[in-house]
Amino acid sequence: MPAIKSSFTTDARCRKGEPFVWLTAAGLTTGLVMTIALLLFLLYQGLSSFWPNSIEVFSLQSDGTSSKLAGIVVDQRMRKTSSDTELSEWQIYRGNKDLNGEAFLFIEEKNIVTSENPSTYWLVERLEYGNAIGEPVQYINADGSPIGVNDASFEKHLRERIQHAAGKRKLLLEIERKKIGKVNRKLEELAIAVKAKRMTAESADIERAQWQQQYDALAQEARAVREEIEKESLQLRTVDDQELRIPLAQLLHFYAPNQGGFFSKLSEALHRIWNFISEEPREANTEGGVFPAIFGTVIMTLLMSLFVTPLGVIAAIYLREYAKQGFLVRAVRISVNNLAGVPSIVFGVFGVAFFIYFIGSEIDAFFFSDKLPTPTYGTGGIFWASLTLALLTLPVVIVATEEAIAAVPRGVREAALACGASKWQMIQRVVLPASIPGILTGIILAMARGAGEVAPLMLVGVVKLAPSLPLDDISPFIHPERKFMHLGFHIYDLGFQSPDAEAAKPMVYATTLLLILIVIVMNLAAITLRNRIRKKFASNTF
Repeated sequence: MPAIKSSFTTDARCRKGEPFVWLTAAGLTTGLVMTIALLLFLLYQGLSSFWPNSIEVFSLQSDGTSSKLAGIVVDQRMRKTSSDTELSEWQIYRGNKDLNGEAFLFIEEKNIVTSENPSTYWLVERLEYGNAIGEPVQYINADGSPIGVNDASFEKHLRERIQHAAGKRKLLLEIERKKIGKVNRKLEELAIAVKAKRMTAESADIERAQWQQQYDALAQEARAVREEIEKESLQLRTVDDQELRIPLAQLLHFYAPNQGGFFSKLSEALHRIWNFISEEPREANTEGGVFPAIFGTVIMTLLMSLFVTPLGVIAAIYLREYAKQGFLVRAVRISVNNLAGVPSIVFGVFGVAFFIYFIGSEIDAFFFSDKLPTPTYGTGGIFWASLTLALLTLPVVIVATEEAIAAVPRGVREAALACGASKWQMIQRVVLPASIPGILTGIILAMARGAGEVAPLMLVGVVKLAPSLPLDDISPFIHPERKFMHLGFHIYDLGFQSPDAEAAKPMVYATTLLLILIVIVMNLAAITLRNRIRKKFASNTF
């Protein structure tokens, strides 16, 4: 009898669908665990790349030869030799690429005799050749007078000079990009005016000579500023007693990781995070920050949303409210659903062919013929990239909007029509306000997908390093034709095209974490707006 009761119980549970409930719960749990694990992994790897680790000095003994090595321990791993024995190796970041050639080095654990953490070693951040590691010796002023490391004012003086050099670099940037850039644009306009026969060659030569004088004066001013900060330098002594001279023009920051405690390291980590999100990249994108990529990602996503929203909403309204339901409309809906599964690179090829080669070339022929054969809109740019991604995400918005419109109760529609409203007035004042939360859901999904796409952008405007932002203080201030940087492409470039893969690895994790955070922030902003609109509409219906 108990066995029969057990079989009945099992059979009843199966009829109720309990196994499928547990199966779906297991699937949901697996997905959540994988998502949380991925986020925690990126969070750990991304934030740990900013944490300042201690500098260790190793005494090595190999094949009867003694040597010393100073650096930061990056990784420890086991390697199999040809005889199938396991060998422990340490990966050390030793910096000083201008002296050593390679910033990273593997050493065998068995060759390490001693290891210590001297407080005298500094990590010096500079514009070129990556970081330098060594002991500070002295600071040489412009007049040649040295200030030794034992001087009480040494560090204070060095920080003041670094801040002074930062101001000079900012002045150089203003001279070279703004003032000299303005002169170059004027010279280019003169050449175009002569080509278009709007100005005679003689008058153009006279005006060109005036602008050339300004160019020479600005170039001389920039040269003087650069020479001023190159006369001063910081002298370091490396672990193998080599002298390393770093000009003030190259100095960005210095830090002694073996001297401070937890809060000192926390302050240094926050300083690095701020530099990462506020500075421009350098050293083939393996150093510096990612601000242009952040700017390009956000602006492109917002432009894409601006383009895709009206197109998707209008198409959904026509399909749901005005089109005669039949074979043709069903075929259109099937095509829209199929477009959502088309590989993104296909949209990129379409964007190149239609937007750049066709529309862009026509725009250049009508409005910028004076600049041809140099293209203005007939090449990749943030405008064409946004339109391409708008087409990519258009099916998502159409489907979400149709579902939202269909969810509006029929009684509400009939009540509006009974009050004398036309069909368009009913759609405009009743259906659309009630559908806005669903429409915003589609926009959120579109933003999430568009912000992370890389393949089509590689064809329609994204670049490794953009010299200028699409939005600046140069008239007409908005430049939709300019190429731009994107965090997704930045990750690809660092991971697969970087000349220094080891130096790029921390940047890959940090940039990936930043991209996810930006997508989350933009989605949360849209979700908050959607919830507020939903509450407002719900309160207005009573």
